[in-house]
Amino acid sequence: MNLINDLKFNSQNLIPAIIQDVNNNEVLMMAYMNKESLIETLKTGKTHFYSRSRQKIWKKGETSGHTQTVKEILIDCDMDTFLIKVHQEGGACHVGYRSCFFRKVEGNFDNLRIIAKKVFDPEKVYE
Repeated sequence: MNLINDLKFNSQNLIPAIIQDVNNNEVLMMAYMNKESLIETLKTGKTHFYSRSRQKIWKKGETSGHTQTVKEILIDCDMDTFLIKVHQEGGACHVGYRSCFFRKVEGNFDNLRIIAKKVFDPEKVYE
């Protein structure tokens, strides 16, 4: 049985993928996958996603070198969201942080505090 055909893609033929560090369970990022990027991920063992802004498949780390090696893929009960556990090389966030979730909301949503340190300089990586 091919489970890919049982997945529930949204109206844009995408499924959200939450990316988590396999070693410490830190949530690193959220991106979207389509059927093609999922198949490429399964084939290579490296995460591939669908860019809604660029309208194309992209391999995580293709420019930065900060790749994600897939260790485990979980699917939620509705079969419409992935949780992908990875070994993260470098930072997952394109603005230089290990995780995309580096800002904490304080007060009544009137202040954001940065709670992490940058692990790379995006201007040097994405020249």
